[in-house]
Amino acid sequence: MHRGVALLAYLLLSLSLGVLGKDEPKVEKTAFNDIPTNLFYFEDSDVVLVTDPSARTTYRSEDAGFIWKRLDGVAEGEVLEVLKHPYDNEVAVVLGMKKRHWITRDQGKSWKKFTLDKTPTVTRPAISFHASDPERMMFFASDCQGILDCRDSVYYTTDGFESDPKLLKDGAISCLWAKSTDLFTTGDDKTDKKKVICIVEGSFDPFSNNYRLVSSDDFFETEDTPSMGEGNSPSGFMRLAAVKSYIVAAAKSEGTTELAMYVTNNTHTWHRAEFGEHKLEEDAYTVLESTNYSMQVDVLVTKPTSPSQMGVLLTSNSNGTFFTKNIEHTNRGPRGYVDFEKIQNIQGIVLVNTVDNWKEVEDSWFTEKKLKTQISFDDGRTWQPLKVDDDDLHLHSVTDQRNVGRVFSSPAPGIVMGVGNTGSYLRDRSEGDVFVSDDAGLTWIKTLSTPHLYEFGDQGSILVAVEDGKTDEVKYSLNHGKDWEDFDLPVEGDIAPIALTTVPDSTSRKFILTASKGGGSDIKHFIFAINFEELDIRKCKDKDFEDWYARVDDEGEPTCIMGHTQKFRRRKRDAECLVDDDKFHEAIPISEDCKCKDEDFECDYENGFTSHDGDCRLTGQMKQPEGVCDGDKKNFKGPSGYRLIPGNTCVRKGGVAKDEPVDRECKDLKKPVASGKVATEITKFRGERFVEYYYLERAESASGDDETVIMRTDRREAYLTHDHGKTWEQIVKDEEVVAIYPHQYLNDNVYIITPSKTVYYSKTRGKKISSFEAPDVPNQEHIQILAFHPQEDDWLIWIGNRDSDHQTTAHVSTHGGDKWDPLLRSVRKCQFVYREGRPGSEKLVYCEQYDNEDDEAPIQLLSSDDWFDTKKTLKRDVINFATMAEYIVVAVRDAEQKTLQVDTSIDGQVFADAKFPSNFQVPHQQAYTVLDSSTHAVFLHVSVNTFKNQEYGSILKSNSNGTSYVHAVSGVNRDTRGYVDFEKMQGLEGVAVINRVSNVDAVDGGSSKKLKTYITHNDGADWNLIPRPEKALKGVPFDCNGAIAKCSLHLHGYTERKDPRDQFSSPSAVGLMMATGNVGDSLGYRTDADTFITRDGGLTWEVVAPGNWMWEYGDQGSVLVIVKEDVPYTSILYSLDEGREWIEYEFSDREMLVEDITTVPSDTSLNFLLWGKIDGDLVTVNLDFSGLEERSVACNLDEKNPTGKQSDYRLWSPKHPNSDDDCLFGHISQYHRKKTDRKCYNGGRTEIQHLHNVVQNCTCTRNDFECDYNYERKSDGHCELVAGLKAINPKSQCDKKGVKEYSEVTGYRRIPISTCSGGKEFDKTDTHPCPGFEDWHAKKHGMGGVGLFFAIVLPIAAAAGIGYWVYMNWDDKFGRIRLGDGTSPLAASTGYTAFDRDAPWIKYPVMAVSGVVAVLAAVPMVIGSIWSLVSTRLGRSTGGHSRPYTSRSSFARGRGDYSVVADEDGELLGEDSDEDI
Repeated sequence: MHRGVALLAYLLLSLSLGVLGKDEPKVEKTAFNDIPTNLFYFEDSDVVLVTDPSARTTYRSEDAGFIWKRLDGVAEGEVLEVLKHPYDNEVAVVLGMKKRHWITRDQGKSWKKFTLDKTPTVTRPAISFHASDPERMMFFASDCQGILDCRDSVYYTTDGFESDPKLLKDGAISCLWAKSTDLFTTGDDKTDKKKVICIVEGSFDPFSNNYRLVSSDDFFETEDTPSMGEGNSPSGFMRLAAVKSYIVAAAKSEGTTELAMYVTNNTHTWHRAEFGEHKLEEDAYTVLESTNYSMQVDVLVTKPTSPSQMGVLLTSNSNGTFFTKNIEHTNRGPRGYVDFEKIQNIQGIVLVNTVDNWKEVEDSWFTEKKLKTQISFDDGRTWQPLKVDDDDLHLHSVTDQRNVGRVFSSPAPGIVMGVGNTGSYLRDRSEGDVFVSDDAGLTWIKTLSTPHLYEFGDQGSILVAVEDGKTDEVKYSLNHGKDWEDFDLPVEGDIAPIALTTVPDSTSRKFILTASKGGGSDIKHFIFAINFEELDIRKCKDKDFEDWYARVDDEGEPTCIMGHTQKFRRRKRDAECLVDDDKFHEAIPISEDCKCKDEDFECDYENGFTSHDGDCRLTGQMKQPEGVCDGDKKNFKGPSGYRLIPGNTCVRKGGVAKDEPVDRECKDLKKPVASGKVATEITKFRGERFVEYYYLERAESASGDDETVIMRTDRREAYLTHDHGKTWEQIVKDEEVVAIYPHQYLNDNVYIITPSKTVYYSKTRGKKISSFEAPDVPNQEHIQILAFHPQEDDWLIWIGNRDSDHQTTAHVSTHGGDKWDPLLRSVRKCQFVYREGRPGSEKLVYCEQYDNEDDEAPIQLLSSDDWFDTKKTLKRDVINFATMAEYIVVAVRDAEQKTLQVDTSIDGQVFADAKFPSNFQVPHQQAYTVLDSSTHAVFLHVSVNTFKNQEYGSILKSNSNGTSYVHAVSGVNRDTRGYVDFEKMQGLEGVAVINRVSNVDAVDGGSSKKLKTYITHNDGADWNLIPRPEKALKGVPFDCNGAIAKCSLHLHGYTERKDPRDQFSSPSAVGLMMATGNVGDSLGYRTDADTFITRDGGLTWEVVAPGNWMWEYGDQGSVLVIVKEDVPYTSILYSLDEGREWIEYEFSDREMLVEDITTVPSDTSLNFLLWGKIDGDLVTVNLDFSGLEERSVACNLDEKNPTGKQSDYRLWSPKHPNSDDDCLFGHISQYHRKKTDRKCYNGGRTEIQHLHNVVQNCTCTRNDFECDYNYERKSDGHCELVAGLKAINPKSQCDKKGVKEYSEVTGYRRIPISTCSGGKEFDKTDTHPCPGFEDWHAKKHGMGGVGLFFAIVLPIAAAAGIGYWVYMNWDDKFGRIRLGDGTSPLAASTGYTAFDRDAPWIKYPVMAVSGVVAVLAAVPMVIGSIWSLVSTRLGRSTGGHSRPYTSRSSFARGRGDYSVVADEDGELLGEDSDEDI
């Protein structure tokens, strides 16, 4: 009996010890060669994978980390990446380094190899999984020819790589399955399975600003372009992502940093997300963890370069399109991290950190942020502090995260932990302690001293923590952190914990601790597996659980989110037991529906209602219920403006019913009726003249509906309008304004210069104006004051005058003007020389500095990539320099200062000299004008006669690789300022107009110039006089008739315009040109000119009106407006049918002398501005055509059926007058043209895609080729070696790495933009083997050999055809005018052509440039040269400072167009002939 009693006592003691939890968990240590990475669990299992990164080997454990084995079937040392399927806990993929990969369908027990002859991309996860079909995956591959030369491609499989994956689509940039998340659905199971959405290259070019969004249900056998609302299909897409029940796509257009975010919750309907006063910018917003009924986005509100970043938290409505503000001044860290976390598994509870001293932080970047933690229990509607008794608690969050996974919470119901401190603000992490809450953050207690890593297990009944520092023990709590036990780790000495984790649903009693020990070469890495299952603690029973409500009010009553409360069944805090209930089954919330309240409803956006100050107002078009307003009915029951949030489960009975129909008037259903009239608004200003004015045009991805103009008068007053001149307001009233500088690359940014150091600026097109202090006052030497970086919008260069000696000094700021660093003194010009793809150019700056800082000394060109801490002298005795895309040109005097010399560079570091032949010397008083820089071709006007009023010269054209210049056309007119009568037609390939001096010999003798106008339709291969119009105006006969040589149309060009930016054509009005001129044997006086129009690209012309008129194109050419020039007038004429009929409109009862007529740079607006004087008063007149009934409905364009009956457009192909077919540059193109009888408008800021299609490629002819290096065109059209030069040794091709054969030199090379194939290919000849490759060559070219193939890298030269944005945004890389490689009709009668080297009037045939220069595009318009005459970007300037801008008539976004070297004015190629964007 005593023995039995003793046994019973022992059992009771053991039970007692077990209940008190005195037994320690089991711990196992495993050593690794490197820090274990990418550790993850297969959900609801103990199976874990981890990778040793240095060994490139992955290991698997079936028992939560106690035993590890190398993956069976996966090659050791080849693991690049391991990706787990997010929705199938059996599937994972190992990507290998040798183009072989592996897939598992059984949690890694077995692996099956598959191969793909492509390398996985490293810029993103290389596998995209389908959420519901684990066999469907996408594989993102990357094919790299060098470090910077990579091309991505997308492959797909529908059988889990059992068969070879297939290419999804050529030109795909980024793709995802529509069903990429478990919550998203298209509404149809079959569509869910098949639909794919991709960002792909543009239809006619590969550049990012034309990336399109497309979708397909059959892997792109067919495709669809989603409409983004109102028929708009924008371009420039750059991001695509799935977020819970939404898919979002972000697009950015050139000229703005703002992104447009488009959202869909079904793939059928997309909307642009609206963020109110906030705007999204690249790398300046974060899409946060969202719900299935809303999205959360944090938007950066400080400068991106600020070290103390803050944001604003916004939440969307149910379809993700309308965002409202939750809380301001959120704390942001590097790489877009935001101190934000939703409490997992509980709706509506959110923790954020905000910056309490936000004002001081905004004022000074170096102010330390004072952070406070706040919590919301109602989805962000209201916020409150965390509380430890009566003290505020602040916790370190995502921006200071130390562990893996979530920071505060897990699926363990209501258990929340964090590291922080009580007090006024959050202190350094090292000063923090661990706090815990078991009521989802409502109340907190301090649970551990010093920072720890922590994890939740067994549905929250086990909390594990390890000190964040050096330690040899682990702590655990079984009562929600009230008490803690500890146990030692099986290791000698202290370890440094790296991560502590467990299964994702926190249901397991097993944990994994990753840690390191030691340091330097002695460092060791471990995984510790910890198992609490062996603790001798009883299993919980029903009495150990409680019903716990996730959210309660001040009285402890449960609160509702989305129409219901949430209740969990969880273990009581003090219950001495472990849950261990159905392993891996997490706690599921129990919902109880509530009565409907106001917060259960949202604005009914489908019926046109949006949120304004908490109310829903009708801002769009309400849907019309059928029959409700038929007949004489005036009222009906209609939408209230609210709707129940989709997914909300509230009970309507006894609750609020905000969506009940209300009484509506039938008039609310009707769209506003067009007034049928042109509206006018006249505004008077003080002063005598407008000095400068600029359009700050919204880019396509920029939000808003403004048409903003900023201007300055001669009284140094600045004015701003957001409605195209209907209303104006004076800005910076208390300051004089000496200059306005729109940003060279960003339409939204503008800088307002005062006489002092204070500079005002706006990055919101004038909606918000801020200021900074410049390092010096603005310079008074008429030197460009501000220079801008092409990529970094906060990088500025300022050239000012020092107060002490008025010396010009240059400073740089990388902080938007808030901080400045000195560059150089005694400078004339400084410029950022960054170009995409030019390595090391991000900080590259060129400066022109006077030798020895003496303003009378010659100028040297210096470069630096470290803000002139070190510098390099590039050239001495510099005239000027200019940049054109990847091509940099500098003009210098030679050593004896007798000639000018042109040097070129493509890398910004090394220059190649441009050497003229020995028989060609240019005196230093001569000048160059760079007219155009094209894909592998540059057009240079070399002045032959520079005597005043006798100026003319020859146009030289480089060959396609930029190594030599040949003569293109002679006798081309220029003026004293350096402008040349050379103009391309915008919107079309290959059309240009020039004026030539027909009496060269007489002009050289002192006679006046006689000019004739010539036009080319094939890139300069042929130049022809323009046939006179068939009909004269009102039956008045022309002054001439007969042969075209004596009677043709002549046009006044650049050299005679008040504003050289005004141009004949518009890139958005394809085929249209307007000009003033006369019919006769030569160009007459401007005062005798009439106004003409062409609608077919210059083939035929008509007289529009007698006399000189100024013109503008509106709504992409559907509205033409002309106004009398130099004559006071009360009316304008406008046309709605491309100038066939003209309507007079009287805009004033008093005569106005109009100085200019303008509209937005893209010519897409229905508003125009007249600038001038009425009765001596300075005025602007707004003309608004949007009220016309003929322009009240949007036109319909269907790319799939462009010529259908419903289409408002027709297809038009340009023609050549001397060609039997429509082939130009090896292809036939079709363009969209609005049908002139259709009463509709083309559209607002989004321009229609004019180039519809390239119908076919043509066979090659002579016109598709140009003369090769060292060859020139002869009078009969063939290419011949230039006298005195040697042909390249064809065997030199073998010197290049990898070349096995070479071709004979034929003297011809293909024009880069030509896409011809077959026919007469002048550049093809027999090939020969390189030394050592004779056998290879014989095998390749033996019987059955297929000969020589080549790929046309740049297929369609569509800059002109694609429309304004390609033309303006991609530096005109396409569609350049190529002069001089075709046969001219002149040859038949004279024996010479206009571009023949042997012609007697050709004095300067060839200019050679040593070295290979890859020339890309610059602008074809006017780049102003001399400071007093420079035309400025987006507006006219007659002020006293030169600028790097300019552009066309409607103030296009250029830096100008011509580039002039005039030694007497000390200029080369303009103040900045940088590419036009």
